[in-house]
Amino acid sequence: MDPTTQGPSATHPISLKAITEQADRATSIVAQARGVMLAPDARKLPPTFSATQLVERLKIERSQYDYRVRNPGGLPTGRLTSTGARREFTLSEMRQWARHYRADHLRPEGGEAITISTAHFKGGSSKTTTATTLAQGLSMRGHKVLVVDVDPQGSMTTLFGFLPDAEVDVTQTLLPLLSGDEPDVNYAIRPTYWDGVDLVPSSSPLFSAEFILPTRQLKEASFQFWRTLDFGLDPIRSKYDVIICDTPPSLSFLTVNALMASDGIIMPLPPSNLDFASSAQFWDLFKDLADDFASRGAGKDFAFINILLSKVKYAAPKDNTGQSTAIIREWIQAAYAERVLPVEIPDVEAVRTASKEFGTVYDASRDNASTRTFKSAFEAYDRFVDLIEQQMETFWQRQVGG
Repeated sequence: MDPTTQGPSATHPISLKAITEQADRATSIVAQARGVMLAPDARKLPPTFSATQLVERLKIERSQYDYRVRNPGGLPTGRLTSTGARREFTLSEMRQWARHYRADHLRPEGGEAITISTAHFKGGSSKTTTATTLAQGLSMRGHKVLVVDVDPQGSMTTLFGFLPDAEVDVTQTLLPLLSGDEPDVNYAIRPTYWDGVDLVPSSSPLFSAEFILPTRQLKEASFQFWRTLDFGLDPIRSKYDVIICDTPPSLSFLTVNALMASDGIIMPLPPSNLDFASSAQFWDLFKDLADDFASRGAGKDFAFINILLSKVKYAAPKDNTGQSTAIIREWIQAAYAERVLPVEIPDVEAVRTASKEFGTVYDASRDNASTRTFKSAFEAYDRFVDLIEQQMETFWQRQVGG
């Protein structure tokens, strides 16, 4: 028999040393894969935008754009392509336009950053993609964003261009804050390739926080494990407009810290039986935790809790899969009522392709972005970002008494 076609064998014991070698080999291959995807730079680069994209994304009149190109008034005018047929803008330039034309939508004077967490029990719900795309979308609209990777898997860290276990030391994660060695998160903040978005990265050693936090709770009489991240974010809330936390797919000590630091929660929820049942389990356990915190005098109010239908498959009317999805969608609506956002993220090839290339649909090149499936994904995510921004504005109005 050809040895390449044989299945795995259990005839030889696997030592701990072999596991170490396997881990090193896998990390090396991931680094090579990223190098191929991102060649020749081996670093992620932000997209550029056409004049049409700038006008559509910022919802400004074409006449306003034409006037500003002729009379900049301090705004960047981009650069003409080699043929001179069209003008293109960098992400940084687009953000300058956004802050000029969208000033009424930005954080008001006296307001502080709103903190939002994405959460779900089950992996594969698009939790990390949702958090990353939200950060990118809000940045394009002129907001200054901090993303905090609370998940030891480091998927968000990877999407922002860093390999968690190869390029992120444990001292650069949340662990020094959670262990009491650092007073706030300033030490861990780093810039990313995406203008307007900074990152607190993660790597697998962050998992030890699941042992450190309960140990501190036992040893320190006044210690509140669920407030550690909340207190650690306080000094930087005036530096950012939005703080977005991506949590592990579990209701762990890390997830609880993120939720208790948040003003809003977003749960991406694919309309499937398992995901729907998992979501109910999540909220049931969170309810028990909330009751426990309330008994300790730890009150907590959220500005919003949203359910985002994600990875929605659209099928022909006679397709059983489509009928099943419609039924589960009705269950989700009945369970979560007004908390279900009026937008659905489609499960299209555009989203899957972007994920394979260590990115999101907002990372897409202009050539890809012109395809029909990309447009449907763009429109869905743009609508999602708009809905979140509206709730952010309401939060700030309450905050400053407007």
